[in-house]
Order: sequence, then structure tokens, then C-alpha cells
Amino acid sequence: MKLDDRGLLIVLSGPSGVGKGTVRSALFEMTGHDLVYSVSMTTRAPRIGEKNGREYFFVTRNEFEERIKENKFLEYAEFVNNYYGTPLDKVEEQLDSGKEVVLEIEVQGALQVREKMKDAIFVFIAPPTMQDLYERLKNRGTEPIEVVEARCEKARREIKLAYLYDYIVVNDTVENAADKIMAIIRAEHAKTERTISSYSKLIEEEEKKYWKEIQCYYESSRKRWNALPCYWPISI
Repeated sequence: MKLDDRGLLIVLSGPSGVGKGTVRSALFEMTGHDLVYSVSMTTRAPRIGEKNGREYFFVTRNEFEERIKENKFLEYAEFVNNYYGTPLDKVEEQLDSGKEVVLEIEVQGALQVREKMKDAIFVFIAPPTMQDLYERLKNRGTEPIEVVEARCEKARREIKLAYLYDYIVVNDTVENAADKIMAIIRAEHAKTERTISSYSKLIEEEEKKYWKEIQCYYESSRKRWNALPCYWPISI
């Protein structure tokens, strides 16, 4: 039974190569949830096969910068002369509809979100060891070894920021990590500060309904009693 109508914003973050996307995919493959993935906004041109609103929301640079001025992004950054960001209004719409919004971003972006969404759930996905992370990055085979080493050095700095998150989930296996994150989401919905107002209202409404039924019962009994014929004893 879900007592709070508003959804949760779940921020998945961690170093490059830790498996954020793989864990997020496994999370969405699980049953019994109402998860939606937060679609980012970008100024880059759509690639073949990409659809506006599915992979990204595609906008002009002027539109993006206007949104920045109006503080309409949860977080944003610029890469290779293109902006990328998380539109605040789209996230709020999903949350208000009761959806659990999952945001998968890098550590610096997560810290931006932390400033604007105090009630979001921040999960730091960590590697079992730095050696594991190094092996994962190296086995990708997409970057030279010096880039892999630079990523590992950046990861060491980011891991030191894990204390700023609500939870740390070690990605020892994808299934285990996804299970833990789903357990976190369910536990967060049971937190007192999220549920006490709705639960109190539920009990109050139940009591009102109960006393209304009692009142209707006595009113109905009184009417039936008054409708009975009256027989007075005959005096002799």
C-alpha cells in the first residue's frame, strides 16, 4: 500500500565505468514498479533513429541558455560545444503523477541536483575495488591506457565524495546492486516523514465515515421507532 501520492526522484551516480547504465537497465527489468527514466535535454543534433522526447529533448542553443537563465534545469553541463541537462519541469510532472523518476548522472551533476531537490534519494554506485574498476575500463577496449588511468584517478576523487549520498551500493554483481536499489526505493516510501501526513488523513477520513454511519443508523432507528403505532392501555 503506497501512502504518499508523489513519486520519488532516485539519483544513480558514481564513477565512469562502474556500471551505472547496466544496473539501471536491470532495475527497469524488474517487475512491480512504477519507474520512469528521466530524459535529458541537449542542443546537439539528433542522430539517425533518435526521436525527440525519447533519447533526448532536442532544443536550440538559445532555448537551452534561456532555460539556464530561468533556472529550469536540475543540472546541466557543456561537452564538445553542446549543452546537456535535466529539465526540472519534466521531472516535476512525472513526480506529481506518482512516478518514480530515475536519474543516471555523473557525480558533479548529482551534487547540483542535491542543491535543488533536498528530498531526492541519492545512491552512489561503487566498484568492489579500484582494481575491478580499472579492469572494467581497460576491458572496454575503447580508450588508450593513459585515458583509463586518468579515469581511475578521477574515480578515486569521486569516491571520496560518497559520504554526501544517502546510500552506497557496491556493484559486485548487477542483479545484487539492482535488488538493493529496489529495496531502498520501497524503504523510502515507508519513511515516517513521507507517510505520516497521508496516513493520518486516511485514519481521519475512516473515523468520519464510521461516525457518519453510526449517525445514520441511529437516525434510521429513531424514524422506525416513531413510525410504530402507539397503543395506550384502556382504563376501566
